[in-house]
Amino acid sequence: MELFVARLFDGLSNGATYALVALALVMIFKATTLINFAQGEFAMIGAFVVFVMAAERGIPMWIAVVLGMLITAVAAAGVERTLIRPFDPSDHLPLVIITLGLFLAINAVAGIIWRFDPRRFPELFPSGNVFTFGNAALRWYTVGVTITVLVTAAALTLLLNKTKVGLAFRAVSSNLQSSELVGVRVGPTLQFGWAIAAAVGTLGAAVFVADPFRQLEPTIMIRVLIFAVSAAALGGLDSLWGAIVGGIAIGMVQSILVPYTPIPNEMGLAAAVVVLMLVLLFKPSGLFGTPQVERV
Repeated sequence: MELFVARLFDGLSNGATYALVALALVMIFKATTLINFAQGEFAMIGAFVVFVMAAERGIPMWIAVVLGMLITAVAAAGVERTLIRPFDPSDHLPLVIITLGLFLAINAVAGIIWRFDPRRFPELFPSGNVFTFGNAALRWYTVGVTITVLVTAAALTLLLNKTKVGLAFRAVSSNLQSSELVGVRVGPTLQFGWAIAAAVGTLGAAVFVADPFRQLEPTIMIRVLIFAVSAAALGGLDSLWGAIVGGIAIGMVQSILVPYTPIPNEMGLAAAVVVLMLVLLFKPSGLFGTPQVERV
């Protein structure tokens, strides 16, 4: 029983971090109906920026996180303006190729600048445990990650539903052509989506590597991106709160289902891919996503 509770806590911790990155993927998908394959690398660069400011420049940790979010948001807005906007947003093939190219380029640049030596990331949350159940312990890190993902989802919901820029964003995500006809500036609105997604991704990466059991290096977000894509697809690629449900579910599959089945622990990533395939096969819109209606 103690082992099960420990794995339950681990699943909650992992799932909440996957949900944070999944929120960034949802923001991009809502704007472009496209998965940004470079999202994890944007987040990784943001985590390195936070590391440099906090560990090397002595800036307080949460201030460094906010500054890192702002820097990556500006960088992502610049990428959208120079590399994404010149292409037709309805033609996904060039955009997919560009994001894959960005994935490779950003990873290579990070390797050149910071090398591939693991670094100890400063802690974001208090160390120690909230309470223990035998050998199982609910860490402050797990509580902090859970609160962070809930606050982020609530803030994004308010931003999209209660602000003028959020209204424009929802209009573009609903119907791009009609938005143009009623005067919505589609380009800047999509740029806003890219900036917000990069900022949320940086927050997710910083939270992920702030776990004392992890270290920061240029490939840290590759596995996380696969889990986050599976989480976003499971919850619904256009649903913010669905991304949280999907992230927690994927975290539980990784921490509970895999250890209690004949599946080797090394196959946890494959289990997430299987979940993604099943969702795409039987419910492409996800648990809370909006089903697409084709008119004939």
